[in-house]
Amino acid sequence: MHWLRRWAEPALVVVTVGALLAGGVGWLLDAGRFADVCWAAGTIVAAVPAAWWVVAALRQKRAGVDLIAVLALGGTLVVHEYLAGALIAVMLATGRALDAAAERRASHDLRALLEHAPRSARRRRGDTVSVVPLSEVTVGDVLVVGPGEVVPADGLLEGAAVLDESVLTGEPMQVERAEGDPVRSGVVNAGSAFELWATATAEDSTYAGIVRLAREAGAESAPVVRLADRYAAWFLPLSLVLAGLAWVFSGSLVRAVAVLVVATPCPLLLAAPVAIVSGLSRSSRLGVIIRGGGALETLGRARTLVLDKTGTLTAGRPVVVEIAAAPGWEAAEVLRLAASAEQLSPHVLAEAITAEARARGLSLSLPRDVVEEPGRGVTATVDGRRVEVGKPAQPADQAWATAVRGRAGLDGAALAWLTVDGELTGAVLLRDPLRRDAPRTLRRLRAAELRRLVMLTGDRREPAEEIGTVLGLDAVRADQTPADKVAAVRGERERDVTVMVGDGVNDAPALAAADVGVAMGARGSTASSEAADVVLTTDRLDRLADAMDIARRSRRIAVQSAVTGMVLSLAAMAVAAVGWLPPAAGALLQEGIDVAVILNALRALRGRPAGGIALAPATEQLLHRFAAEHDELRGSLPMVRDAANLLAESGATPDALAELERVHSFLVERLLPHERAEETQLYPALATPLGSDEATATMSRAHAEIERLTRRLTHHLRLAEAGGRIDPAQVDDLLSGLYGLYSVLSLHFVQEEENYFALASDTEPTGARS
Repeated sequence: MHWLRRWAEPALVVVTVGALLAGGVGWLLDAGRFADVCWAAGTIVAAVPAAWWVVAALRQKRAGVDLIAVLALGGTLVVHEYLAGALIAVMLATGRALDAAAERRASHDLRALLEHAPRSARRRRGDTVSVVPLSEVTVGDVLVVGPGEVVPADGLLEGAAVLDESVLTGEPMQVERAEGDPVRSGVVNAGSAFELWATATAEDSTYAGIVRLAREAGAESAPVVRLADRYAAWFLPLSLVLAGLAWVFSGSLVRAVAVLVVATPCPLLLAAPVAIVSGLSRSSRLGVIIRGGGALETLGRARTLVLDKTGTLTAGRPVVVEIAAAPGWEAAEVLRLAASAEQLSPHVLAEAITAEARARGLSLSLPRDVVEEPGRGVTATVDGRRVEVGKPAQPADQAWATAVRGRAGLDGAALAWLTVDGELTGAVLLRDPLRRDAPRTLRRLRAAELRRLVMLTGDRREPAEEIGTVLGLDAVRADQTPADKVAAVRGERERDVTVMVGDGVNDAPALAAADVGVAMGARGSTASSEAADVVLTTDRLDRLADAMDIARRSRRIAVQSAVTGMVLSLAAMAVAAVGWLPPAAGALLQEGIDVAVILNALRALRGRPAGGIALAPATEQLLHRFAAEHDELRGSLPMVRDAANLLAESGATPDALAELERVHSFLVERLLPHERAEETQLYPALATPLGSDEATATMSRAHAEIERLTRRLTHHLRLAEAGGRIDPAQVDDLLSGLYGLYSVLSLHFVQEEENYFALASDTEPTGARS
């Protein structure tokens, strides 16, 4: 039936247009009778399917505007206005064909998602590779993915791979994945063949869940579409009454037919669905799968946003935020030894420590005699020394260790202590960091008429309230159980239309309780994705802001198109009722109205989400480059504060002078070249996408302040070198400068990451780093 409808619609256009043109040729040749026959034939050809559409609607207990079209077609035949009938026939045929083409175009991405789904997999057992149905793939199978093939199931890579993840993430650039990295089903192998261990069946994998949602997309009518049905409920009797009054008061059936001709507002029931389906399509291209039109429309009306913390506002995985070293030890060596010992541990903190060391380019040693005690940590021999990472055997009561413990408590950070040959030598502080795009996204959502932002988390109150303060949230609820989250969401729903965003299994009940549930599906649980109305397939919170912008715009265009079509039709009906618009001219006018409002509805396919910024590939590469440099430099920033602490505690000692010289070398040799490169390369590149040079002016002022404070430190060191020591009179100014420099650097790094680096995609283009 689908192929029949696909070919029947253009065939109807060809027949009706052919009948209209043939009649026109006959009229020009003074063959009036031939012209009337052609036009009448076109009218009858269109009346048959139109009558069927009416019958189908009545079976569904709907009386739509197609009934007006049938009456108008029949009326033109009765009053012998065959040209008007032929024009109405062309209008109906082209309207139906245009609507079908619009829906095909708007839903192309959704259909492509379904067609992209793999149906088989290559499984290797021993030396034999066989093609098996997806249903036979089990956890632990070794799957072979050839060049250009779709990954059939979630798994872990056996070797390096180059992947095209655009189907899931919306990002067009290829990405490289290393051995052991997780790979989601649905991505395309853009390089040579590779193998992976299946960690889930195909049915339980990422892509299968997304396909299930995509199949449901567009299946339900959005409230705005039902609104169009309600319009038709009173528009139909109004049209009949106007046509009847025109006939009664004028005594002319032609006027009544003219009213019915212009009262055939195809856009009333066509334009609104086209706009909604267009919005679904645009969202899918950005990596946002919306369950259906109803969810899209509700998303556009939301006024309250409830967010989980871990994995939603934060990255959902710990990262190293600071490396503390005991006096006489280097932070880099502390990290290297800790990472070397942790290489074989599956613990989430061990993975974070090892990843940080590799990101900094540290050369790790192979650990020997590794022993891991649950709840205690790892002990191993590294370079001939016995290294322990985790909880120290002896209490950490040194002054530096006490300060580290205090900072970790205030920041809500986890601590991994490093002990070398029984001596406490350092600590690694780890924390689940705020997403770089979170502050910018929440500002965009505030601008998009969201009145209330609430965070729900099972975490402790102190770190939760810190994040709430940084993001400017209206309410923070900590220590929440799944039942507490459901109750909180229901309470918010009583006040206004509420959207809930989460990613974990414990968020699934709250997602189901919200007006619209949004799952962070890139790393989120299957349970949360299944319970949600919207799934963000890319691990970017700003896609939610994009989806809400699209939802509001699509809904606005849908209402605008339906109302505009009705108003224009009503005006034309009034003109026809007084006899100023004959049936033929009315049919031409109505055709123009139809085309105009449907084209207007197609605007929902285009446009950039409010706040969205387009970056040139070269600019995005610069952002990735400087973001990587930030990651490398950030771990060294605490040495500025630590030098100030040492100076404050011990005074103007040789050790303090040596520490200041080390800080000075870091600032001059590493930090300032980075800042100057940002000033001369990155900021000019950002001026165009951000709108002006003023967008980076405050960051440039911070660069100037960093350089000023560094020069001040340089001056003090010169004085100290000339005198052979730090003069006690220098201490106060040195402390002021060092603490000020640490504060400025910490804030400046965060501002750049939130305002600029968050604009780039999370995946770096292949070859972006050398």
